[in-house]
Amino acid sequence: MQKNCRVIWLYGRPCSGKTTIGNKLIELLSGEYHKVFFIDADYLRIGLNRDLGFSMDDRFENIRRAAEMATFIALKGDTTVICAFITPLKALRELAKSIADRNGVPFYPVYIDTPLEECIHRDVKGHYNSARHGTMVQFTGISSPFEEPEPDEIRISTFQVTPEECARIILSGG
Repeated sequence: MQKNCRVIWLYGRPCSGKTTIGNKLIELLSGEYHKVFFIDADYLRIGLNRDLGFSMDDRFENIRRAAEMATFIALKGDTTVICAFITPLKALRELAKSIADRNGVPFYPVYIDTPLEECIHRDVKGHYNSARHGTMVQFTGISSPFEEPEPDEIRISTFQVTPEECARIILSGG
């Protein structure tokens, strides 16, 4: 196994700070001369996964594709791959982990724990408001489920902590 081959899977509610923390992880790891690759769900959905919606079947396929890609990049590039995906169900998180495990890639799921009220406050696109008024269906945490992680899983609270501090906590092992 290569030295820096791993997947760090950031998950949490929409607008919890996954992408922002992922970018801080890139800055910190790149400064230490690690090879880093970032897979963000929003960008994957406008390209490779643009054919997928938000039904449960499509959510599973979205995560399966992302996990397969992350594992491949980690293995072939001796790279830390950071993924930022809502991953709302325990079964989805287990799917991503099983793909990494099958390929011998260390997998680190990290729950970006942000209170729902703060996520709503951060939502510049107005998705939470649309979901509450029924104009956006299958929105995670409002009209589609979000399962909290198990108590023993790594949780990073973003409330009153900077994104850089969150990234440093992740890199120190949570």
